[in-house]
Amino acid sequence: MIEAPQSNLNGMQLVRNAHGRLVLTLGNGLVYEAVVPVRAFPIAAPAEGLSLIAADGKEALWVARMADLQPEHRQLIEQDLAVREFVPTIERILKVSSFSTPSTWELQTDRGLTQMVLKAEEDIRKLAGRTRLQITGQDGVQYRIPDSTRLDRHSRKLLERFL
Repeated sequence: MIEAPQSNLNGMQLVRNAHGRLVLTLGNGLVYEAVVPVRAFPIAAPAEGLSLIAADGKEALWVARMADLQPEHRQLIEQDLAVREFVPTIERILKVSSFSTPSTWELQTDRGLTQMVLKAEEDIRKLAGRTRLQITGQDGVQYRIPDSTRLDRHSRKLLERFL
């Protein structure tokens, strides 16, 4: 018989140990060392559906909504997720090497200046209509554009050539 993961947040405790890992203690006293938070829907619904995965790879706790967590627990989880979910936001497209792929893009992101190689137009995913985009570079780094209509005119013009 497979045990269903806990989804009861009553009495739950979450702390960071001396090694920087998250330690989960459930209300029934069961302790899981080095849990890893994983979002079920990181793009479509980042605040809903979170699993805390135990060191053995099994789900220790299911959290339906991040808002259900105590603020200090939510903060610890968000810190862990921020390190693993490195997705810079493109603020400006400064220059592209060519309008055919592969193409090297010079970008201003919320993390600073960088270059990205776009292998194919298919690496630009439209998430919500035509304005919310996720772009995957050749090195696997994913970049986001929350709303392409909010980019400056030069950036929009360059981007339109690839959409």
